[in-house]
Amino acid sequence: MSLKTALSSLAVCCCALLLNAPAWAQSYQNIGKTFQKNFHKQLKQNKVPGGAFVIVQGENIVTLDTYGKRRQGSGKKVNADTVFRLASVSKTFAGTLASQLVHEHKLSWQQPINQYLPEFSLAKPADSRVITLGHVIGQSTGLMPNSYDNLVNANVKLNKIIPKFAELTPICPPGVCYSYQNVAFSFIEQAIEQESGKTYEQLIAERLFTPLKMKTASIGYEAFNQTRNRAEPHIKTKHGFKQVKVKPNYYQLAPAAGVNASIKDMARWLMANLGHKPNVISPLVLEDVTTPGVRTTKELRRRDWKPFLDDAHYGKGWRIYQFAGHRLIYHAGWVAGYVTEVAYSPELDLGIAILLNGESRVISSLGAEFWQRVFDQQAS
Repeated sequence: MSLKTALSSLAVCCCALLLNAPAWAQSYQNIGKTFQKNFHKQLKQNKVPGGAFVIVQGENIVTLDTYGKRRQGSGKKVNADTVFRLASVSKTFAGTLASQLVHEHKLSWQQPINQYLPEFSLAKPADSRVITLGHVIGQSTGLMPNSYDNLVNANVKLNKIIPKFAELTPICPPGVCYSYQNVAFSFIEQAIEQESGKTYEQLIAERLFTPLKMKTASIGYEAFNQTRNRAEPHIKTKHGFKQVKVKPNYYQLAPAAGVNASIKDMARWLMANLGHKPNVISPLVLEDVTTPGVRTTKELRRRDWKPFLDDAHYGKGWRIYQFAGHRLIYHAGWVAGYVTEVAYSPELDLGIAILLNGESRVISSLGAEFWQRVFDQQAS
């Protein structure tokens, strides 16, 4: 066969492959392009300093794009490797790490947290003794929501906060009601470290960051500040966005808010949670962390999302939504100067992550509109 004939045959084959490509492949490309335009439009209109997003389908990136500057007024643009703080999206990593140890029989969801944190007590000590690791990671401790976040905001150290719990009386028995926590959620770190014999930072790198090739991901304040390509935080004021310094306060709650990562890393995190890295995150762990636990009725009233949410629960570091009749695994995060959102549909093998370095509600509307468009197209 001549070279000309061979090239001609190859061209015919490629055309055939394109013509026979699944309809969803083209539809997701179209949705990605629409979202990309809307992302740039909305961030520009809301004067958000910078951001990034990625849409993945299976093991493929459908669309990855960035916007704006790492620091307002600078010439340094956000790119695919720019590191953001993930804020409460960090909880998805903590739930996964703890579940891995549970499935290796190193931890049990039924173990009392007092086994690893004996200094933790409530107004009635008997009440603290029935709170388990499962309650901690599943946001069902029964404690007043966001207990002592005010002290974290004031940069009070964790060892000074824990004794304060002795002043609290639960609002419900453990496992009965939803009560979102940052401080108490982070108690899981004690269990993970004691049973693994490694620091939380070491284990999360060994078990998740390294095998998933999340090359820019890290834990903590020092690691973030040592990263050159990082997005600086901006808070909203009446005069627009203002750059602020990164604060170390929530970094002391590593499981709740300690992860730093780029949008390229988040693409890999989504692919793993969609089930495409079973050697890193097993199907049993994925099922465990996304099994609905306590119902979260407050989520049903979320701005931008409430027209579409039929039901909502908390799993183990992940939220589980029923979005217009479809199962959606979700978590958002906020910490001074950053907002984040990650969600995926196991049914469609599709996921999205959005990272912004300015506090803006636009992230919520972007996410809700994306999934509305996806599921509406699926139904048509």
